[in-house]
Amino acid sequence: MSRRSGSCVKCCLVVFAVVSALCVSGPAWYWRLKKAMASGDKVSSSCAPCICDCPPPLSLLKIAPGLVNLSVTGCGGDDPDLRREMEKQFVDLLTEELKLQEAVAAEHARHMNITFLEAKRVASQYQREAEKCNSATETCEEARERAEALLIKERKVTSLWERRARRLGWEGE
Repeated sequence: MSRRSGSCVKCCLVVFAVVSALCVSGPAWYWRLKKAMASGDKVSSSCAPCICDCPPPLSLLKIAPGLVNLSVTGCGGDDPDLRREMEKQFVDLLTEELKLQEAVAAEHARHMNITFLEAKRVASQYQREAEKCNSATETCEEARERAEALLIKERKVTSLWERRARRLGWEGE
C-alpha cells in the first residue's frame, strides 16, 4: 500500500512539473508561433521605405546640457523664414537656459557665503568658549597648587606638634 502511494505521489509531482513548465513557457511559445505564422502569410507592405536627405540633428549635449531632450534637425533648412524662426526659438531657449544657470549659480554662491559666515561665527564662539575654559583650567590649577603647598605646610606643623607632644609624654592613639 505504501509503495503504491509513493508511486502515486511521484506521478502527481511529474504531472505538476510538466503543467507548471507549460504554464510558464506556453504563452511565449504561443506568441512566437503566432508571429511566425503572421509574417509567413503576409507579403511585403505596400509602402516603400522612407528616404530622408536631412542632416543629423545638432548635438545639444555639447551646446546646452540642460536641453538634451530637445532636438532641432536640419529638415526644412531650405525655407529661410522657418530657419530664422527655429534659430530664434533656439537662441531664446539657450538664453533662458543661461539665465537660469546664472540664477542657480548666484543662489549657490549666496548660500555658500551665508554658510561660510555662519561657520566663522560658530568658530569664533567656540574659540571664546575654549579661551574661557583654558582660563578656568589655569585658575583651578593655581588653586590646586596653593592648596597642595598649604597641605604640605600643615603636615609639617602637625608633625612638629606631634614630636613635641611625644617628648612631653603623649603616647598617641
